[in-house]
Amino acid sequence: MTAGFRVSAPALDRFDPVAWWAAHDPARIAVVDPAQHMRHSYGALHQLADRWAGVLFTLGARAGDRVAVLAGNRVDHVALLFGANRIGASLVPLNWRLAAAEQALVLADAAPTVLLGDERFRATAETAIRAAGVREPVWCDLDREAPALLARAITVPATAAHADDVAMLLYTSGSTGVPKGVIMPHRQLHWNAVATNMSWELSASDIAPLATPLFHTGGWGVFTLPLLQAGGRLVMIDGFEPDALLGTMRDERITVAFGVPTQLDILRTRPTWGEPLPALRWFVAGGAPCPQRVRDAVWDAGYHFREGYGLTECGPNCFATTTALARARPGTVGHPVQHLQMRLVDDDGHAAGHDEIGELQLRGPQLFGGYFNAPDRTAEVMTPDGWLRTGDLARCGADGVWAIRGRRKEMFISGGENVFPGEVEAALLNCRGIAEASVIAVPDAKWGEVGCAVLVRVAGHDQVQGSTVLADVRARLAGYKVPREVLFLDALPKLGSGKIDRRAIAALVQAQRAGCPTVSA
Repeated sequence: MTAGFRVSAPALDRFDPVAWWAAHDPARIAVVDPAQHMRHSYGALHQLADRWAGVLFTLGARAGDRVAVLAGNRVDHVALLFGANRIGASLVPLNWRLAAAEQALVLADAAPTVLLGDERFRATAETAIRAAGVREPVWCDLDREAPALLARAITVPATAAHADDVAMLLYTSGSTGVPKGVIMPHRQLHWNAVATNMSWELSASDIAPLATPLFHTGGWGVFTLPLLQAGGRLVMIDGFEPDALLGTMRDERITVAFGVPTQLDILRTRPTWGEPLPALRWFVAGGAPCPQRVRDAVWDAGYHFREGYGLTECGPNCFATTTALARARPGTVGHPVQHLQMRLVDDDGHAAGHDEIGELQLRGPQLFGGYFNAPDRTAEVMTPDGWLRTGDLARCGADGVWAIRGRRKEMFISGGENVFPGEVEAALLNCRGIAEASVIAVPDAKWGEVGCAVLVRVAGHDQVQGSTVLADVRARLAGYKVPREVLFLDALPKLGSGKIDRRAIAALVQAQRAGCPTVSA
């Protein structure tokens, strides 16, 4: 331990891994920030968290309060989680992609005591604060005001955290109304880290890019908090720049990396794709169906590839696979992570059998603490015996290997057969020249409902026709699953989180169906 460095006893509990590593090995590097040419040790990160605890206390935050952050990926964002938690407050990372009116809805619901943000988001924050109609939070500019505040931060005693105390309040995007505030207690963050490190075989030797926005559960839960618990290293990346990311992965000897399939699809087009990344163990993709072309591109480049599944309300890391299993069984997510129970339930509430599709339900210490200010919405997704109704459809084979099959509420019935849009979209994404795909149910006089495929062509593939796409899909899927109509768009509507806005697509299909270019399957 360095001279004069001391860690207060209350901070050394299981919910503050930064404090533990700061005491155990303070010189170990925790976060690398290539843009700032900075390397932060666990000791330095711990001290920064302590200073932020003092600043937040000075700005009026107390135990039970909420501290909102409207910022990109920066070391202060990570330190603020631990700083807020050390005074008993919870962190509320805000989605900087949202418009001011959308931010106002979140601020009105969360009612934070303090709002910290990057200078680039100040105008949005000020507009949102005025529109929120609640007690105005104290604003702190991370670029202009924070350095002086940190320099004169007071020392405050750390508050010991309890398992069900709220560590973070993370808002999920919604297509209508106020997004849901997901209560993430210390218990959830801790056990996700434990299960991830054990099941994914992560260790202090691992290095991962922190490139996913921190308003996303993936930003915190996939690698950030698990690796901080393991004593690993994070490489801070603010914004997805494919060439820069590949260069950073090489230079910083990244061992594991997460991305949504769209990001991997972009990476595979870059000139340096396929060049050796000697330290890389594997890519893991999640957040959307993964086209086979992306899997093939990763394997063909000489890299390893895995697929995952999770949600803000549980985990987010719910499954674990291996390199061999991922290669042999593409499209599967492996087995449940340790400490997490799973079951599949059919439409009648009975257990689904092997290879039958049912709703995935989860139970374990990685579960959320409910929806903030919304006990009725919490009750809707929880069973009386404590299982989370995910609303996602899955299949478990006789060998115990799981595959995700889309959302229950998106399923439709065509000619008496269940059609799962996620499965159809995966087939569409494997068609040449298709960049994005969404399948929406539309009325049909003969079959009751059929699918309408809403597609975005890959740049430079304007010649791709709907009839060609459907012929390709028909070779992959049963006839009743093949969409009967095709609508091409320049881009699919997105939610603030970047996910496809299915409600907006359905409204667009309904409005344009009479005149849209359709083809018969």
